[in-house]
Amino acid sequence: MSDAVSDVPVVRAVKLPPTPRIPKVLQGLAFTVSRRWMVQQLLRRYGNVFTIDFPVYGPAVVVADPRLARQVFTTSPDDLGNIRPNLSRLLGSGSVFALDGDDHRRRRRLLAPPFHGKSVKNYEAVVEEETLRETAHWPEGKEFATLPSMMRITLNVILRTVFGAGGAEFDELRRIIPPWVTLGSRLAILPKPARTYGRYSPWGRLAEWRRKYDAVVDRLIDGERADPHFEERTDILALMLRSSYEDGSPMSRKDIGDELLTLLAAGHETTAATLGWTFERLSRHPDVLAALIAEADTDNHQLRQAAILEVQRVRTVIDFAGRHVLAPVYELGEWVIPGGYSIVVSIAQIHANADVFPDPDRFDPQRFIAGKPPTFAWIPFGGGTRRCVGAAFAGMEMDVVLRTVLRHFIIETSTAPGEKWHARGVAFTPKDGGRIVVHRRR
Repeated sequence: MSDAVSDVPVVRAVKLPPTPRIPKVLQGLAFTVSRRWMVQQLLRRYGNVFTIDFPVYGPAVVVADPRLARQVFTTSPDDLGNIRPNLSRLLGSGSVFALDGDDHRRRRRLLAPPFHGKSVKNYEAVVEEETLRETAHWPEGKEFATLPSMMRITLNVILRTVFGAGGAEFDELRRIIPPWVTLGSRLAILPKPARTYGRYSPWGRLAEWRRKYDAVVDRLIDGERADPHFEERTDILALMLRSSYEDGSPMSRKDIGDELLTLLAAGHETTAATLGWTFERLSRHPDVLAALIAEADTDNHQLRQAAILEVQRVRTVIDFAGRHVLAPVYELGEWVIPGGYSIVVSIAQIHANADVFPDPDRFDPQRFIAGKPPTFAWIPFGGGTRRCVGAAFAGMEMDVVLRTVLRHFIIETSTAPGEKWHARGVAFTPKDGGRIVVHRRR
């Protein structure tokens, strides 16, 4: 009898981190208006872990400790699933965001090969071509915002390399996607109503653009399958169409459409925003900029890649990653969190950890040349089994765009204060669009 009793697992009593004594309505308002400022203030007062009731996501534990972030990201997905609700309510039930457990593992294995570091090098020429096409129209000697250009470059690159789009479909997706991404990013942090209230409401407009998108993707799929050189195509849509799960079954049309939109939403705005911040930072750091220009004329890229990593740290575009507690309780360090709660890892605050990054507000790419930070102290792409599948693609794209610009333009330095943060919903961009002044190199 005693042996049987000893085999019963001991479930610890719930023990939550401190909770701010702020009415739920005010918490929701502060989160909606300025979540970055709100989290900064609460972490300053309550330490690196606290409990809060978020709008949309409900009760959650916010974590800004790299050690606890490591625990969250390395926990079995059977105990911690994706945060709920998540971007699948915008991207569709076939998106990787909607999947947990075995379904998520199967989809990741299917998507991983095209985004392997060696595979993405095949797309460098497309990135350079789109960068040259866009920057050919840059004004000389006149200040302008780089963010719109970066948005167009990253969109065109994804449409060509991921969707395999060209001609009428390329042009139509260029019209549909930007307003969808802009509106979807803003709606992502708001509750979704039970009905859309017509095509003139925000959710109704989003649904209408999605219908148009689905029609274009259907035509792209039909066109690719009818291509006599289909087996030789290297765009990611073709790779998806040719791939299959372990049991031999292919992805459905709906899942492919949802996944393509996921790849676009995850890689378009975020990469463009990071590039906008890169130009904003470099224009205010003449020593780094001069060294990068000298490097750009060589085959080296150590400093350029370090500068991109530092921009991702000091100007973090996506500020949190979330998980949902699936287990009855989850022990996180000294805390015991009940099932149904969310755990939110504050990426931006982990990147500002002075114990890991001394003088964290200082822009210094040398941090990433002298040595790599601990694995879960630099996490712009999240971590664990849900780390962004397109991280290598994004890194390649930012490196090639920056290299191409530095080889063809001189960027004027500026003594103006740094641009403020602007929340576009999910992502943070430079408020004035990453404004610079350039002169073409002769």
